[in-house]
Amino acid sequence: MSGVSLPAVSIPVLSTHAEAVAAAHAVAEALAQDVVARDRAGSEVVPAEVLATLDASGLLAITVPRANGGPELGMATLAEVTRILAAVDPAIAQVPQAHYLFVDVLAVWGSEQQCARLFGDVLAGARIGNALAERGGQHAQDLKVRIAGGVLDGTKYYCTGALTARWIAVSALDDDGRLVAAFVARDAPGVTVDRDWDVLGQRATISGTAKFDSVALDPALVLDYAHAYEVPQQLGARAQLVHAAIEVGIAGGALRDTRAYLREKARPSTEAVRAGAAVAADDPHVLHRYGRAATRVRAAEALLADAAAALDAIGLEPADAEAAARGSLAVAGAKAFASEVAVEVSSELFQLCGTSSTASKYDLDRHWRNARTHSVHDPLDWKYHHIAAYELADVLPPNHSQL
Repeated sequence: MSGVSLPAVSIPVLSTHAEAVAAAHAVAEALAQDVVARDRAGSEVVPAEVLATLDASGLLAITVPRANGGPELGMATLAEVTRILAAVDPAIAQVPQAHYLFVDVLAVWGSEQQCARLFGDVLAGARIGNALAERGGQHAQDLKVRIAGGVLDGTKYYCTGALTARWIAVSALDDDGRLVAAFVARDAPGVTVDRDWDVLGQRATISGTAKFDSVALDPALVLDYAHAYEVPQQLGARAQLVHAAIEVGIAGGALRDTRAYLREKARPSTEAVRAGAAVAADDPHVLHRYGRAATRVRAAEALLADAAAALDAIGLEPADAEAAARGSLAVAGAKAFASEVAVEVSSELFQLCGTSSTASKYDLDRHWRNARTHSVHDPLDWKYHHIAAYELADVLPPNHSQL
């Protein structure tokens, strides 16, 4: 794919929380029309039309600093926008996750030239994809991709958003072995993004493989990424907040579709009829299970809002390691709980709605597949571990982690 260009429309600046939420609802309405078809198509069909709608909505720029022409809206807005989108199509909601991370990176560590160029594009509807993870090493961040003499070479995996992005943020080691982030034009010579994304859920993210073959870099678009994690920071926590919001959205979407099926299609079981139930929703066990699921979804939403408020209070540049830890741990709790609830509710859907709800024409299993796939993005047990270590022994979580 070459010739990636900015939308040929005027991009609105969403200056308030209410404007951003309204824009998210409008995009979600567009997403709802073909969500089942996108899930079934996976990487066979690039969701270019709905991504163009997202790119033109103004939502990509909501966290751009005011000093650079953006509205600088906070984490409460970003979390709610992401939740709204994810409740309809969490795959599309995940596409700009790394985009918002690198807007934050630029806001704190970008040079005046980098901010002017890249934020100018973002305000015009450009999206930043990612090329961060690798395979073959001890872990996903055991990097083999190198920049030597200003030339980038190597292969990245799980490159969410890169296929249709204007820019790709690539992590690599430079001539001195130091971690840097290079912003590479999607259509630059030597850049190839494949559609080899074949997974259980989150199919429409098309998070395929990106290859960089002797890509000449603009030295003005390379920044010292290592330093961002050498000081107290909220980059990881803010990135994880988006993941938490995706899980909360999945849980809410599954609950919404459970409610609709129970009200419109489900029949009571034979046992429930014998007990006097005229409709499925009269079954006392259905009432109990649905009530429990609804309560846990509301709790997940509350934890998400609480974590977003904590990050907004701390700010993008925390005063010290203690403040950074508070933000990270608040998000860790929200992400861990939301991931569990999303998997539970999307599975409980079938227990509540019965065998007929498993018919492929409804594609209701996408909720569980999306939740299960996204929830293993990083291990939940370590989130609970760090929360307990802080509560019981005042141990701060590692600054480099993305809790």
